[in-house]
Amino acid sequence: MPDAKLIVKRELQTYQCDRYGNMRPGILMNELQGLGDTHAEMLGCGRTFIHKTNVAWVVTHYLVDIVEMPRNGEMLTYSSWPAVQDNLRVTRDFEIRGANGELKVRATSQWVLFDLANRRLTRINDWIKTPWPNDMVRAYDRKFEKFADFDAEKTHILKCRFDDIDENQHINNAVYAVWATESVGYTYRDTHKLKRIELNYKHEISPTTPEVFIDVKINGLVTYHKIRTDDGEKASIVCYWEQRE
Repeated sequence: MPDAKLIVKRELQTYQCDRYGNMRPGILMNELQGLGDTHAEMLGCGRTFIHKTNVAWVVTHYLVDIVEMPRNGEMLTYSSWPAVQDNLRVTRDFEIRGANGELKVRATSQWVLFDLANRRLTRINDWIKTPWPNDMVRAYDRKFEKFADFDAEKTHILKCRFDDIDENQHINNAVYAVWATESVGYTYRDTHKLKRIELNYKHEISPTTPEVFIDVKINGLVTYHKIRTDDGEKASIVCYWEQRE
């Protein structure tokens, strides 16, 4: 039986860091996604399972609390585990710790199982017969709630890049975090540090989408972001920042 928790160690590389030597938000989100993908495969419900069954895991939320953004050259311990499961949703938690065990990042995420043939959600127990434990210690015990709407102050227009597309043939989840954090503008980004990012994914974005719109509102140390295309809203994101010293 595979371990209920995945733990891996690796050093943060220079190319994964920004101008200040801190892990880039897009890299952070990719690391979390990679942990989840790897562990799901070990548990028998990852890529191999998906290709055989024609169902797919779809993430609805990421709630990520950055205690201290990891820095270039740090040896990091990444942990991930399914923390809570019911018949329609799985909650997967994450931690990133430094060399001395100090907490760097904690996060939680919510996933549903999607039937690709019928294009609708499906009951997890119909596909996965071995339940995961529901008594795991939580990394970040938060509820997944609807984000408040807002009136945009500005809107950015972006193009979908070829390298934004993943194997599922839609824009990769981590790209949304990059779009949000870049949309605040260079000056704000240069004078602030990201402390928390909360993402609510609503619909996938096709790689053939001609334009993506990022609506933005900046309210002091909180920024609000809505990602949409011509056929509707695709994601809502809230970022929390602190002033850079």
